[in-house]
Amino acid sequence: MKKYIHEMVLLAKEAALNAYVPFCKFNIGACIRTIEGKLFNGCNWENAATPLSQCAETSALSAMLTAGYKNISDIVLVTPKLVCMPCGACRQRLIQFSDSETNFYSYNMDNEQLKAIKLNELLPDKFTWELS
Repeated sequence: MKKYIHEMVLLAKEAALNAYVPFCKFNIGACIRTIEGKLFNGCNWENAATPLSQCAETSALSAMLTAGYKNISDIVLVTPKLVCMPCGACRQRLIQFSDSETNFYSYNMDNEQLKAIKLNELLPDKFTWELS
């Protein structure tokens, strides 16, 4: 495992431990690495009005954008046991700040890699303002 991926997994695990998930009890942590090498993590959290909840990827993306960065190199998600893929809304949000080389990784809390894929493979027909 690359050193920065190891650090991303640790930050995503740290975030997952801080998740506020009283309903689903499924902690998720995310870490985004920018093309400049900056790391931003986030956790999922739930609201009693469930549509107001937020995914870990969106939390990490918000931290990245708040810090003034806009280009994603790598994304790591950490979950308790099973492979976790970004939901459709998060795929669209993440792809907005990614390119064809952006990597996505899924890990569990035991540092076991469960999935590695290019992000654009998760959303091949993404919405874009670009004209073809």
